[in-house]
Amino acid sequence: MAKYSFEFKTNVVQAYLNGEGSYGYLAKKYGIPRSEQVHRWVKSYENMGNEGLIRSEKKENYSFDFKLHVVELYLTTEASYQELALSIGMNNPPLITKWVNDFRIAGPDALRSKRKGRKRTMNKPKTTSTDTLDPSNHNEKYIKQLEDELLKLKIENAYLKELRRLRLEGIPQNKKRESSIVSEDPSN
Repeated sequence: MAKYSFEFKTNVVQAYLNGEGSYGYLAKKYGIPRSEQVHRWVKSYENMGNEGLIRSEKKENYSFDFKLHVVELYLTTEASYQELALSIGMNNPPLITKWVNDFRIAGPDALRSKRKGRKRTMNKPKTTSTDTLDPSNHNEKYIKQLEDELLKLKIENAYLKELRRLRLEGIPQNKKRESSIVSEDPSN
């Protein structure tokens, strides 16, 4: 994916806002492979101003709760990744896509922060066998696993309820269409 400078993005957005052409025309004129990119820049500029066009140099760390909230919002609403990113003030919709995909594959644990860097190579003193057999440690892990599974199931349930609601809203329209087709059929 090509990285475009702030000045370049600003020129393209200003060209669109000045009415010089559509997203497709400007994409072709400025050599941008997809018109959706121009559309994203314009929407980011409209919502966040110049900040929406600046490529962030800092690596933002998001908390587990924030990531989970965003994934839950995406799964329970009909918002696109772009709309959701703009509504929460993020300028990186592909990051939300990654979170949602990771969540679908591995559940809530995939959204937790991972330790970075090399593992320690120094030998630690051997722990006694009583540490590994500590039932409270095992119980805590088991409870954590159950809580994560419960959270995943709650989100999945909300998603399925929303899907069912949307399907039920579509049924009367289909019945109306079928009855109008039958009444228009000259063979009847």
